[in-house]
Amino acid sequence: MSRLAGKTALVTGSGTGIGFAVAARFAAEGARVVIADRNAEAAADAVSTIGPAARVAVMDISDESSVEAAFAELAAGGWTPDVVVANAGVQLFGQDAAAADLDLDVWKRTIDINLTGTFLTVKHAVRSMIAKGGGGSIIPTGSPTGLNGEGRDFTAYSASKAGIHGLARTVAAAYADQGIRVNTVVPAYTETSLVTTITSDPEARAAIIGRIPLGRAGAPQDVEGIMVFLASEDGAFATGGLFAVDGGMTTL
Repeated sequence: MSRLAGKTALVTGSGTGIGFAVAARFAAEGARVVIADRNAEAAADAVSTIGPAARVAVMDISDESSVEAAFAELAAGGWTPDVVVANAGVQLFGQDAAAADLDLDVWKRTIDINLTGTFLTVKHAVRSMIAKGGGGSIIPTGSPTGLNGEGRDFTAYSASKAGIHGLARTVAAAYADQGIRVNTVVPAYTETSLVTTITSDPEARAAIIGRIPLGRAGAPQDVEGIMVFLASEDGAFATGGLFAVDGGMTTL
């Protein structure tokens, strides 16, 4: 497998979960991968697992100075990314709520990390791609909650993901003439450390899986293939798209 040979890919939130699975698959497909995470220990562990094709970039996506410094350091070391997966985010279980019950601080924290953090990642990804001569693939991670009301008790999370979907399409239109493609991948409910509140509650887990036509939860590995497609030349004519890999969840 070498569809990403010669490419450098940065994946945010790749110390664990979906981000790690995607980064590891990218490396297996021949890419150099940047494990971008605010958790330096998790990032170092991920690099140790993936091997010499990977390096760490400690980055807090909600802090522009941190994002800008990370991209600058990568450029200085010859690691300007051709592919950026804007995957990092939070879902504040037990705090996010229906709109009338939602605390403003929870709203702000969720938006700061998920939406503003994705914006900052995309902003500096575009700048770095243009600086190296143009061209590249940017892949934000979306959610069914931003499409079909799936997250009725997750107002802030749902709004942040809907914002990401709109952001991606706008950036795709703005930079198509620079050869920069932007596509959003929309996984279903995926069992990672982000959703332990659900995985530890059999009733809640069964309720969510019952809304997935294929009848099971997603796994991080389920989104690897579409990410490779969009990162590679196979996806050269795809931009501004929403690619659902959700077991049919958004068809209901």
